[in-house]
Amino acid sequence: MKLEFVGPAAILESGDVSYPAILDGKPLQCSFSYEALQDLDPDGVETNALQLFTNHQLKLLSIAEQKILNGHAVDGAVHLFSHDLVLD
Repeated sequence: MKLEFVGPAAILESGDVSYPAILDGKPLQCSFSYEALQDLDPDGVETNALQLFTNHQLKLLSIAEQKILNGHAVDGAVHLFSHDLVLD
């Protein structure tokens, strides 16, 4: 399985953040819920979703990668929600 995150991040109409990837040569859309972004940075609630994503990009992409490797990419997309976060 070959996974490459290609970006760039963009805000969706829902307020979530989208980040494109390539999985085994096919496009894969990774989306990160605004709630998950807020949960990662409770002090940044007033910050926009794109800034929250940028602040935690490595952690978020690492969590997305684990979901993908565990087979949770369906129909060319993987979605990351609050319950996917492992908060320290």
